[in-house]
Amino acid sequence: MSDPLPTELRHAIEARRDRLGPLASRIVYFETTGSTNDVAASLASADRLEASPTDVEGLVVIADAQTAGRGRRGRTWFSPPGAGLYVSVVLRPGRARESVERAIALLTISAGVALAEAVERVTGLSPAIKWPNDLLVERRKLAGILAEGVASPGSGALHAVVLGFGLNVMSAAYPPELSTIVTSLDSELGRGVDRAEVCAEALASLAERYRDLLDARYDAILDAWRARAFGSRGAKVEWDTPAGVRTGVTEGVDAMGALLVRTGEGLERIVAGEVRWGLHAARY
Repeated sequence: MSDPLPTELRHAIEARRDRLGPLASRIVYFETTGSTNDVAASLASADRLEASPTDVEGLVVIADAQTAGRGRRGRTWFSPPGAGLYVSVVLRPGRARESVERAIALLTISAGVALAEAVERVTGLSPAIKWPNDLLVERRKLAGILAEGVASPGSGALHAVVLGFGLNVMSAAYPPELSTIVTSLDSELGRGVDRAEVCAEALASLAERYRDLLDARYDAILDAWRARAFGSRGAKVEWDTPAGVRTGVTEGVDAMGALLVRTGEGLERIVAGEVRWGLHAARY
């Protein structure tokens, strides 16, 4: 059972209602849940099975804490109470005006841009974006994004995408393996930050960039991403393949958001997986 939306968060969201459109028309809030992505996926799955389904696009699930938060590749996302934003949104990029495949491919890219823009508007910090989905400040991870598809029954076609993000707002007692590689807004600013304002601005910014996506303004999204990109050109990287570890130098991203890497054999196109950046990678 969900909990009442905190008053300060409700007010911050209502103050941005004109920018949200259908996003956040329904919000489910928990003081603690396992995973906001799991809750959102469950609700989206229930919707797809209804005889006359209610469109759940724009449904938002927010938690103050997660007990089973996760990032890419099944990693645990540290989600203590009162410290971060743990948010999932149900979207349908398949409604894009044109080039639906491209819209789906660029959804995570557009979400990274939206989250970085929201952080900058509220705090003045300008996070870099490391392909495909991490926000960094001085090479430390500030936020991550996880997109998971929900399939239609029978056909297996994409019904919806659950887009989740975690953002470290307040510093916390991070596990030892995280303490040197993550950061938070308050640590970078040296002062407290209003989580409600950051959350509401993140949703409003996501709504705006999602409209860009649906309207096929793909080049604008990619230009904004490239302006914040970390190590997307000229950086030494390595990644794992079934044949072993590959290495190369980044040459940007293509029109579908894939990372381009120059190797001794030619230009490689990486669409998913774990890419590790060298120590001298920088923002471009």
